[in-house]
Amino acid sequence: MFAKKLEQRAFLLSLILVTVMFFYLLKPFFAPVFWACAISLLFHPLQQRLERTWGSRPNLTALVTLLLCIVLVVMPVILLLTAFFQEAVDFYQRIKSGEVDPQQFFDRIRDALPQLQALMDRFNVDLDSVKQQVADAAVASSRFVAQNALSFGQGAFQFFLYLALMLYLTFFLLRDGPKLLEHLIRALPLGDQRERLLFGKFAEVTRATIKGNLVVALVQGALGGIIFWILAIPGALLWGVIMALLSLIPAVGAGLVWAPAAIYLFATDDKVSAAILVVYGVVVIGLADNILRPILVGRDTKLPDWMVLLSTLGGLTMFGINGFVIGPLIAALFIAFWQIFRFDFAIAEGDDLPILQPDPIDTGPDQAPEASLSGNISPPLPDRD
Repeated sequence: MFAKKLEQRAFLLSLILVTVMFFYLLKPFFAPVFWACAISLLFHPLQQRLERTWGSRPNLTALVTLLLCIVLVVMPVILLLTAFFQEAVDFYQRIKSGEVDPQQFFDRIRDALPQLQALMDRFNVDLDSVKQQVADAAVASSRFVAQNALSFGQGAFQFFLYLALMLYLTFFLLRDGPKLLEHLIRALPLGDQRERLLFGKFAEVTRATIKGNLVVALVQGALGGIIFWILAIPGALLWGVIMALLSLIPAVGAGLVWAPAAIYLFATDDKVSAAILVVYGVVVIGLADNILRPILVGRDTKLPDWMVLLSTLGGLTMFGINGFVIGPLIAALFIAFWQIFRFDFAIAEGDDLPILQPDPIDTGPDQAPEASLSGNISPPLPDRD
């Protein structure tokens, strides 16, 4: 018995060591692997529809789904990023040549709003220092984008290598994802029903977060770019893309761009344009966030708005741009784990009112529920051993 336990422990230790080494090996490719999983989850319902139409032809349906992904997502993103970098480089050149002077913008705002000077003096804030910091930040940010545009061109090979790797993995995840999921469920020692529930929550939150945040970002960026173009504000496309990126931050987002622009328009005596921009920003851009985000993100992830905000900010801080998906995903799994624990504890106390109920689907009589990449699962809640 002692020798058998020693062998088991040695094997488990080796298993953990090899697993850690494998994930460390994949660390440089975290972004393409993560987005391959995310895109396969996002487009899996479409693949299921194709399978119902064309029958069981996994290679063909996975290939068609991947081609639709390239046409609908990958190519528009590449074209938008190209236009964004071009405008960013042009804006940096205008700052560098003196055509655009951030300090002059700040001086106009201060001259037009003397109350601002009095307010800052009341709180012992040096406006000249603030002006210099704002000017330095504008130059630094524009230089950063311009330099990244140059490095993007120089590192195009690596970018397209990662893109090809992501699409390659996406094809196999679309084709073999359900089988891989079943293998994981059999291998992990958490209990099959718990694992089905957690994998379903992973798929549900990932799909809802990507669809919701990207739809909100695209809508707010497009709305912001349109109003900037109508009001003849220079760099409408540039500011529209920036608003789209900032819209990934709930509650704040695009207001970080259109609000200062409205203040500047007011300071330059263009009060009509300033009023239009404020009303448009609050009513149109703001409502797009307040209406769409709870519907597309909060409802599907089952997370309250404050947790979506905190987890998104934390994810962006820790994981960069990938964090707008990873943050809410970690928060949702955190809640799912604790709800499973709470249900087990409630059973121990004789409480027959479970907290966590997955969305039910019809699996047929006497048929074990199957895990699905679409996130629709209906396992019974875990029995306590």
